[in-house]
Amino acid sequence: MGNILIAAGLLVLGGAAALFSGKNARRANFFGAGGALLGACVGLIPAVAALAGRPVHPLRLAWGLPIGSFSLALDPLSAFFVVPILGLCALAALYGTEYLLPYASRKSLGVPWFFFDLLAASMLMVVVARDSVLFLIVWEVMALSSYFLVTFEDERESVRQAGWTYLVATHLGTAFLILFFMLLARESGMTDLSVAPAMSARLASAAFVLALIGFGTKAGLIPMHVWLPEAHPAAPSHVSAVMSGVMIKTGIYGLMRALTLLGAPPAWWGWSLVGVGAVSGILGVLFALAQHDLKRLLAYHSVENVGIIALGLGVGMLGRTHGLPLVAMLGFGGALLHVLNHALFKGLLFFGAGSVLHGAGTRDMEHLGGLLKRMPWTGTCFLIGSAAICGLPPLNGFVSEFLIYLAAFLAVVQGQAAWGSVVIAALALIGGLALACFTKAFGVVFLGEPRGNDAAQAHECGAAMRLSMAVLAAGCLFVGLLGPVVLSWSAGAVGQLAALPSAESFDSWQIAIMPMYSVSAGAAVLLSLLLLTAVLRAWLLRGREIGRSLTWDCGYVAPGARMQYSASSFAQPITGLFSVFLRTRKRAAGPEGYFPGPATYATETPDVFREGLYRPVFEGALKAALRLRWIQHGRIQFYVLYIALTLLFLLVWRLGCG
Repeated sequence: MGNILIAAGLLVLGGAAALFSGKNARRANFFGAGGALLGACVGLIPAVAALAGRPVHPLRLAWGLPIGSFSLALDPLSAFFVVPILGLCALAALYGTEYLLPYASRKSLGVPWFFFDLLAASMLMVVVARDSVLFLIVWEVMALSSYFLVTFEDERESVRQAGWTYLVATHLGTAFLILFFMLLARESGMTDLSVAPAMSARLASAAFVLALIGFGTKAGLIPMHVWLPEAHPAAPSHVSAVMSGVMIKTGIYGLMRALTLLGAPPAWWGWSLVGVGAVSGILGVLFALAQHDLKRLLAYHSVENVGIIALGLGVGMLGRTHGLPLVAMLGFGGALLHVLNHALFKGLLFFGAGSVLHGAGTRDMEHLGGLLKRMPWTGTCFLIGSAAICGLPPLNGFVSEFLIYLAAFLAVVQGQAAWGSVVIAALALIGGLALACFTKAFGVVFLGEPRGNDAAQAHECGAAMRLSMAVLAAGCLFVGLLGPVVLSWSAGAVGQLAALPSAESFDSWQIAIMPMYSVSAGAAVLLSLLLLTAVLRAWLLRGREIGRSLTWDCGYVAPGARMQYSASSFAQPITGLFSVFLRTRKRAAGPEGYFPGPATYATETPDVFREGLYRPVFEGALKAALRLRWIQHGRIQFYVLYIALTLLFLLVWRLGCG
């Protein structure tokens, strides 16, 4: 565990050095990004060793707090999460060295670099902590550091509001986690997370519900997701990539870790995850379809992909419950691989969106268009990420979703048609809607003609941002072509979740992933055909003059950008079909008279959970709090009286309970 502590220390030291760099932007970039890159390299060494099956000795130290201990361990499940956390943070740091430079004239870059490195270090510590008190401390550090990153542009009201929403949501989730860990400590008599406590079925179910709400809030599962589409667009794009790609996965990690501590799951646990996953996946992609802001669209797709991960977890749990070990392993394996895959393609897509904002000055899709000609590198990488997130071969998203499909079909064959069919139908609907959504996103942003001056004058990003995108695009292709190789490294983590002995889990997992070799071979053949077609086209056109002309436009002499599909019009047939869920608001002023003036049409799709559930609750709580303002009158003697009365009440309550 020494390398893990060194990695966390390098991250914190790099951030601290950047903080004290003053207004020297290049020095802040050097220390901030350098600390992230160096810390990631050091931390990946023990993580890879743990995934390869080599034991990493735990570390336990006493500390000054009256409870808990400084206890760290790196088992296969933790190591599987360490790899995407450190890998994506390193690439985001490289990306950020260029992305943040335009802010250097009006902001000190040392502050965001300090909180970025602190966020990376806290995420690393979250997945290796083996004491509930330590876990909650680093969990809180992660929440606060990401809050300060979300509010980087705090001069904007919308950013301050997004930060406040995130802060409230994350602490509500933490409240449930405190109850969860208190329940575990009460049953086990200690705060150690390395040993599963002996719990009754009723208490285990209560702990599962607390974990699902607490960790599900961080992961962005519906209906606890409302902070996510607000915070991710507000943050700088490389921070959005980290928050979406890996920070929300700490919620998934926490839920998986909880499952290893709570014993054999009853069927309703698996059904709950299947239900939450299906709702999150379908509604997440539907809300994404209705968005005009590119980063907000990607944020809702994080809700969708967390839903897919929850579906895989639900399949795995139901496989355990019904005595179907192969189904359980495939479900858990698909969920784990989708954690990695989502970090790759969502990081790539947020990097692409940041490049669009950097080059065109806007992320409003209604004012973009035609960027592929001006930003070919960004457009190509965004296209790869779009195909990957839609689950298209030969890219990585197809591999993880195929595993969950395979588990669900196997469950149907083995007599579990009820939940197996639900999973298959949910995945199919999510996949189809995701394809429509990213056809819209890529087509409206990168194809056609510019819809405004900003898009017409867009420019490509620099070398650091291009390199970061290229590495993630290569990762998407690598996992798509060599899925079995990547899956073989997850055998230990899958065995932990499926509650199988390590030797048995490794052998069973190698058998379970045998069909993936055929999938990889098919992906390689498909990629070869695509490359062969491109080479053949170039050969046939060699030496011939190639002309370019406008697309056929039905006889129009001078078609304008307004004749193209907009983001709203492209998605309208689908959003209209699901209008009962989306509640889209429309504002239209049609042409009138013989000589009509300008006509306008605009749509807005607010989050129904935010508007219909959370807003009334918090507004009611605010009104109730305002009615109690008479208690806060500024007289210190009354405050002392409040404390004395509270202590007296607690003493009487304690004596009564005794």
